[in-house]
Amino acid sequence: MQKKTDALLESVAEQINGQTFDVNNHQLLRQMVECLGDTRGTVRLRCAQTLAEIGKPTIPFLTEALTNHQNVVVRRAAAKTLTLIADPATIPTLIGALLNDEDTVVKGSSVGGLARMGEAAVPVLLNILTSKEYSESTKGHAAWALAFIGAEAKEHLYREISSESVEVRSAVVGAIAKVAEEQQEQTAFNLLINALRDISLSVQCEAASALGNLAYKPAIPNLVELLHHPDWESRKAAALALMKIGDPVALDPLQAALTQETEAAVQTIIKLAISQIQKQLDEDDW
Repeated sequence: MQKKTDALLESVAEQINGQTFDVNNHQLLRQMVECLGDTRGTVRLRCAQTLAEIGKPTIPFLTEALTNHQNVVVRRAAAKTLTLIADPATIPTLIGALLNDEDTVVKGSSVGGLARMGEAAVPVLLNILTSKEYSESTKGHAAWALAFIGAEAKEHLYREISSESVEVRSAVVGAIAKVAEEQQEQTAFNLLINALRDISLSVQCEAASALGNLAYKPAIPNLVELLHHPDWESRKAAALALMKIGDPVALDPLQAALTQETEAAVQTIIKLAISQIQKQLDEDDW
């Protein structure tokens, strides 16, 4: 069987190089898709790359395999091959696999394909986040894809930061953070700062974490304000963000907050933040 697969791929490669490959040879295309089930990873990769090189004519056979094939290895490889082709016409099939396939690798590969589609996939990903039908893990996949898409979908993201859905706002914060990182766009930074005042604690914490990871010093006054939030999780997120930013200007506010803090978990983080910033300050003095 492996010899037949090798011979088939060799023959197809020769046809492609000689520009004699017949894209209407459906039997051959089906045979190639079946090769995605080969037990050798290098062969599956070669087959996927060949199918991607052929492009759109392979899509009907790949989508059929992703949706219905009994061999999970073929389904996984079909999703990865559709990711290589990156044709928006395959979005419904990839969504179907994300929502319905029982295999976690198929789901992950499908969401990877959606992420590669860029802006075209944003509406369906947002629909997943707003729906009550889907699991938290599925929503997590959708949020990851939005963050991956990032700057390409920024107009959608900027609009959806005002969504009525907490899940959407939380996911959008992460995606906007990527826009801020990649493009250093002031609008993105401003939206993250505004999100610190969101009515949802999860959105506040996501925004604080994003600003900390970005080490965005202009956010320090807003994060200091969050140190006095009624909810301890928001206070903890603010302290962690200030620690990551690492600016000595936060030392006095952190020390003041520590004297007022009653939650042990937050006290620990504030002390750690003070220690880390002080350590960095001492090192800089040298």
